[in-house]
Amino acid sequence: MKIIVPMAGVGKRMRPHTLTVPKPLIPIAGKPIVQRLIEDIAKMSTEKIEEIAFVIGDFGKNVENRLSDIAKSIGANSKIYYQNEALGTAHAILCAKPSLFGKIIIAFADTLFKTEFKISGEDDSIILVKKVNNPSAFGVVKTDEDNIVTDFIEKPLSFISDLAIIGIYYFKDGENLKRELQELIDKQYIVNNEFQLTDALQNMKTRGLKFKINKVSEWLDCGNKNATVYTNQRILELVKGEKLVSETARLINSIIIEPCYIGDNVNIENSIIGPHVSIEDNTIIKNSLIKNCIIQQNSVIETLNIENSMIGNFVDIKGDTVEVSIGDYTTMSK
Repeated sequence: MKIIVPMAGVGKRMRPHTLTVPKPLIPIAGKPIVQRLIEDIAKMSTEKIEEIAFVIGDFGKNVENRLSDIAKSIGANSKIYYQNEALGTAHAILCAKPSLFGKIIIAFADTLFKTEFKISGEDDSIILVKKVNNPSAFGVVKTDEDNIVTDFIEKPLSFISDLAIIGIYYFKDGENLKRELQELIDKQYIVNNEFQLTDALQNMKTRGLKFKINKVSEWLDCGNKNATVYTNQRILELVKGEKLVSETARLINSIIIEPCYIGDNVNIENSIIGPHVSIEDNTIIKNSLIKNCIIQQNSVIETLNIENSMIGNFVDIKGDTVEVSIGDYTTMSK
């Protein structure tokens, strides 16, 4: 089994946090988003994940090394492919053409999910979906009584279905998918200036491929700051068996209201932290009240009362701000 992870987007909705790091590497409860995604998929698959193919932009060697380490952490090999132009989801997957054979899982890297479902590898294709209240904002599927997809609809203007596609797909025959994607490119079948994966899926269905659906119990988005902070909250509530507070963290006259993630060599003085706060390595916090926040590495936080916030790496901030979204290497004081 292989996983293909398209993640070449620049993450405009997550700026300023994505100006210095790709969105899938932003930490959630101590681990990058893409690492949590891959770990959840590995748990979902009954077959060993042998390879993870990352489709990225020009992110640099350090990012590529981090992705390789993430693949190794679940015992898989890694391959790096590049999407140099934002030409759509179908084009992004086809950039990993040499890896598109055998059993594959396509997983877009800005979403996390929870399910008890297992992929055994025997079905032709499976699409993970979630019931939503606002289907007009998503690509949705219609199904028959056997949970077989009868139609794909992108952002329906009127109600057709409330089963939204979450961006996780299984294909028993990766080469078949590759042929369909290549056909879109060869015929220049473009919708909204992009090559769309849903068009390839529709063609595959028309040619007889049966797509089953599986409904996930939880779908967590990391598309913008508020969604990512909420996802951090839910992951902190859901993770089991992970050590969330480092033994090297130093707490002086401070209270931690669980659940929280506290990284290595974090120094917290005269503060109340939590619930739902993640603090990455080597950060210092003094005289502050912090809840429902993500604070990254090597930052210094003093006299703050904040919630629903994201603070990047190497930030120095002092004051009484209530809610912030601050990128790396920023200094603020009041």
